[in-house]
Amino acid sequence: MVSGEDQKEDPLDFVLWKPKKEGEPFWESPWCEGRPGWHIECSVMSKKYLGEEIDIHAGGEDLIFPHHENEIAQSEAANGKTFAKYWMHNGFLNIDNKKMSKSLGNFFTVRDISEKYDLQVLRFFMLSAHYRSPLNFSAELMEAAKNGLDRIVNCVSNLNYLLENAQTEELREQEERQLVCAQGFVQKFDEAMDDDFNTADAVSAIFELVKFANTHVSETSSAAFIRAIKDKIVELTDICGLAVEHSQEMLDEDIEALIEERQEARKAKNFARADEIRDLLAGKGIILEDTREGVKWKRE
Repeated sequence: MVSGEDQKEDPLDFVLWKPKKEGEPFWESPWCEGRPGWHIECSVMSKKYLGEEIDIHAGGEDLIFPHHENEIAQSEAANGKTFAKYWMHNGFLNIDNKKMSKSLGNFFTVRDISEKYDLQVLRFFMLSAHYRSPLNFSAELMEAAKNGLDRIVNCVSNLNYLLENAQTEELREQEERQLVCAQGFVQKFDEAMDDDFNTADAVSAIFELVKFANTHVSETSSAAFIRAIKDKIVELTDICGLAVEHSQEMLDEDIEALIEERQEARKAKNFARADEIRDLLAGKGIILEDTREGVKWKRE
């Protein structure tokens, strides 16, 4: 226990126990009244809750030195074991291409963001870049993330509708060949995740699978084919922590969004899409009523 640079035996030594300061909490120890150093706190908590050796240790790239190096030094010296098998250091989050800081007034908490966006959108946004790369936060990029996630959610919703109305169950020979092609996107996803958790490329593979579904799955597809494609999309997004399959009872905000999309489709004279949305909602037990005051809806 030292209190200054001049008391160190070696310049590389770091503090394990700090003498108390006025007004700070402290504990009795053989050395003095004080508290643990920052680095030893993490080593002790890690050992108590995770054991002497852990699989993955993560943190910001600014913690590599001195914090994580010191954690390694003290934990391995105390336990005689490798402290962590894998280290994952994430890049910084910038706000409108500027470093996030309270002094600049561009500081957001997760709670702040949740007031404007579903946190699934925030998760999807963060998956869009490699975790070691810096990530820029902006309203435009969050809207792009929302649109991207909506594209996947809408695809799964449409697949569920087609599945409920499929005319045949048995997989056809042509569909078997198409499933082999679809499996290629799953392989691309796996390869991306095996490449240092390259979630950006993994999400790209999911989009390719969604495009494949939108192109090759229709009302004439067999239930077995529709189910297999849907299950692949849900499986991959679930690995990313994304919930893209809504429960049977739709949320009010989702119903309103689909009704708005239907209205836009009707204005654009895209009556096929408008009818598709009406049928989709009907399949979920949502009845639409077109009135002079606008579209009203109710649950069956």
